[in-house]
Amino acid sequence: YLEQFLDVTSLQQAAARAIMRIALPDSNGKNSFSGNKVRELLNRVVAVISGDESDYDKININNYLDKMSDEEGFVSMFNGKNLDGWQGMLLNGNPIRISQLTESERAKAQEEANKKMIENWSVRDGQIIFNGHGANLVSAKNYRDFELIVDWKITKKGDSGIYLRGTPQVQIWDTSRVEVGAQVGSGGLYNNNRDNIRDPLKVADNPIEDWNTFRITMIGENVTVYLNGELVVDNVRMDNYWDRSIPIFREGTIELQAHGNELAFRDIWVKEIKTDEIGLTEEEKAEGFVSLFNGVNLDGWQGNTVDYFAQDGEMVVQPSRGGHGNIFTEKEYTDFIFRFEFQLTPGANNGLGIRAPLTGDAAYQGMEIQILDDTAPIYAKLHEYQYHGSVYGVIPAKRGYLKPVGEWNYEEVSMKGTRIKVTLNGTVIVDGDIAEASKNGTLDGRDHPGLKRSKGYIGFLGHGSELKFRNIRIKDLSN
Repeated sequence: YLEQFLDVTSLQQAAARAIMRIALPDSNGKNSFSGNKVRELLNRVVAVISGDESDYDKININNYLDKMSDEEGFVSMFNGKNLDGWQGMLLNGNPIRISQLTESERAKAQEEANKKMIENWSVRDGQIIFNGHGANLVSAKNYRDFELIVDWKITKKGDSGIYLRGTPQVQIWDTSRVEVGAQVGSGGLYNNNRDNIRDPLKVADNPIEDWNTFRITMIGENVTVYLNGELVVDNVRMDNYWDRSIPIFREGTIELQAHGNELAFRDIWVKEIKTDEIGLTEEEKAEGFVSLFNGVNLDGWQGNTVDYFAQDGEMVVQPSRGGHGNIFTEKEYTDFIFRFEFQLTPGANNGLGIRAPLTGDAAYQGMEIQILDDTAPIYAKLHEYQYHGSVYGVIPAKRGYLKPVGEWNYEEVSMKGTRIKVTLNGTVIVDGDIAEASKNGTLDGRDHPGLKRSKGYIGFLGHGSELKFRNIRIKDLSN
């Protein structure tokens, strides 16, 4: 929408700065935009922006462009000219019934639906206009996990919504319609089950006849919705309206809901999210590494999957949600290279369990690699085998290689036979042999039967501290 004003002299600078503010990360380093179109627009902004602090702005934009990935990012679902990429609704939109059609039956039904579509949906002044009659406008493509941005506008007493994976809906309505409960605001998951969250967190609607903007993220079964920049749905499971006995479909269409009143939509953008290879570089893929954490949920993990949770691509543990207990991989490993990143809070204490069983104290029944803010005053008198990176009670680690608290650290643990190596932020802090280190007894003087285990689970061991993990991946060396 803003692009058109880059060519209007009187509005050029305002448009350029608005594009910059929207595209670049916020103060928390999040909510940025990427992709070919974003790159094109930001390059145009650099070319035209002027005035106070423009040199500083250009540096910020160019730094962001240098770091921007080459992924496709957001792509337009609406070209502003016609309804290419959209089609009419079949069988009242029921995906189960649609899937039962033969190929020829579906083609015939789609042809009829498309005829009805063009009677009621049209394009005018760069907007998709609905005349208040007929059925939903349906994307021709199916989507799995995605982020969707769409501008919408309704008339007085209006009602609509956005179907996700062919399922109703992220609600849109006139908040004055208290007789149907609309005073709660738009953005809620209206058709969720009664025992689930349905209403938005707050009212964030603009006045009737003004434009509103949804930013909707759907990953797995969960949906997050921002309305006009305000969080109104926070990672809530979306229930399957079509068959409430099963989870929502893994993929499906995006739809603009028809509800008997005039509507307008514009600037519809979607970014497909790949959730199966989080944190893997192309080099790691070629070397045989696989991702153990999809950044979305704890699929592939077992144990305390309540106090550990996924948020914004990170595995988080917080005292307010327990902070104790262990979470392990579903698979056992013998020899491996395990890589991960972690972010400590002041005094944080956790651990990496390796070759561990699911029960008992992993530090003794398996092995524990310390994860610890050992710069905190409370840890001033630790034994040498208790500092960060140490094989707890067995092999001490070199100190002084943790980054300042709050920054992300990178660690690699290599285990092959009885040899173990721990590398922290590029420096090897442990390089030893557990058999040699324990042949005359362990440093802590305790029994460590887990040192004799040849295989076991890998996990994070909670001790009541707040911290985060991300980019967790492994290369299995046992084959």
